[in-house]
Amino acid sequence: MSSLELTVAVGIVVLGCASLARRLGIAAPVLLLIAGILLGFVPALRTVHLPPEAVLLLFLPVLLYWESFTSSVREIRSNLRVIALMSTILVALTAAGVAGAAHALGLPSGPAWVLGAAVAPTDATAVAVLGAILPRRIATTLKAESLVNDGTALVIYTLAVGVTIGAEHLSAAHLGGMFALSYAGGVAIGAAVTFVSVRVRSRLTDAFQHNLLALLTPLAAYLIAEAVEVSGVLAVVVSGLWVSRVSPRLFPAYARQYVRTVMGFLTSLANAALFVLVGVEAQSAVRGLSSAGLARGLLLVLAVSAVIVAVRFGWLFTSPYAIRVLDRRPQQRARRLPARPRVVMSAAGFRGAVSLAAALAVPHTLTSGAAFPNRDLIIFVTAGVIAVTLLVQAPLLPRIVGWAHLPEDNRPTEERHRAQITAVEEALAALPGLATAHDADPELTDRLRAEYERRLRVLRSDDPDTSNWGAADWDENYARLRRALIENKHATVVRMRDEGEIDDEVLLDLQEGLDAEAVHLTRHT
Repeated sequence: MSSLELTVAVGIVVLGCASLARRLGIAAPVLLLIAGILLGFVPALRTVHLPPEAVLLLFLPVLLYWESFTSSVREIRSNLRVIALMSTILVALTAAGVAGAAHALGLPSGPAWVLGAAVAPTDATAVAVLGAILPRRIATTLKAESLVNDGTALVIYTLAVGVTIGAEHLSAAHLGGMFALSYAGGVAIGAAVTFVSVRVRSRLTDAFQHNLLALLTPLAAYLIAEAVEVSGVLAVVVSGLWVSRVSPRLFPAYARQYVRTVMGFLTSLANAALFVLVGVEAQSAVRGLSSAGLARGLLLVLAVSAVIVAVRFGWLFTSPYAIRVLDRRPQQRARRLPARPRVVMSAAGFRGAVSLAAALAVPHTLTSGAAFPNRDLIIFVTAGVIAVTLLVQAPLLPRIVGWAHLPEDNRPTEERHRAQITAVEEALAALPGLATAHDADPELTDRLRAEYERRLRVLRSDDPDTSNWGAADWDENYARLRRALIENKHATVVRMRDEGEIDDEVLLDLQEGLDAEAVHLTRHT
């Protein structure tokens, strides 16, 4: 089967599974993984294997970039210590625990560490789905952890693969140097690539060019970082966070809307396709195992899943007290989460796209030309662990959240409401000056003032009836003045984000509506 036929087959599977998942109320990744396994029975697909380098390059940068772009910088900053510890020490402990358990069950040391590194990081996309049922602080901490921990896991993974194939030699100094160089170099390259990208995009006027550069930025950051052997993951994360911070001011509404639509589609498609492709590879891996190997693989899936959960629970229930010994400030104690929220965070350690990509990227041969030991088993166990998190942890999480009685987090709604009121108030205050600057007819100005005053009354009274909002006739002068007011509102909410009054995610939510309104006005003039 050709690559084109495989692409069409995967697209049809993704479309069918997405529709079926909505009807049955089942998580789409579960169906996609099963469909990929069934697809592997097609004779023409039995010889299809993804190039290891292509997996990490085609899927990982785009997925991580978009998750970084839609993350809250404010919440990351306020929970930075917890995120840093979870994305470094916890990942290393998880990889070590899994490697120890796998080695005890007969896997050689090198492949055991490769497996441990592959399943150590949590998945940003899976965690993002949980944001609607979790308080913002917990959801952001989990999401940020899953973004940064990929860098730690992939350093361990690279070292483990290198040792196994004979290209690396392990020592404490070498390991420490790799981590330091990987993190610092990844951040530096991500910042450098993004600086150039932002400068170029700020001069573009074509939406297609904006979107193309938005797509090329994470790929370029990742490629350059990996070429000099530093963390491509951190380079991409830095890029996404930086662009999310500056895009409201530097890029026009039509470009933001176009990029948001296209990148959202591409990341959803890449994530879905990856689950299908790992199902195909998992089926292939099973065929390469004997009956004894399959039984051993299932035992490894259960053991590794148990170790992952146990290490995560152990860390989240001991690290706060270790931090307390080192930092006894009252504000530190006030920020410590009670036991029940920590149970929720422990149960939310889903594995997904990065683990799949890492397992599939294991090379087929050693430097000597011999086959990489237990490659099929590593892919099988990784796919099995991901399936366990999707089939067991995912259905249990809403019940655990209900048991935890987490306090309702109304801050995003309150911040959004406050930002809308402030934006309309400041737009009204700026209306006379904008009307003069745009030489607007007094009648048009009065019409807009009446609309905005009505909108302000609606916001202050929480009246849901906004059916007549923006129902005026399309007139070029009217539209030009109204666009100026939208720009004023946009500047207001960006300023509120910069001053910490509202969150980055609240800004993105409001910006989506303002951009759509601005583009709509442009199309009617």
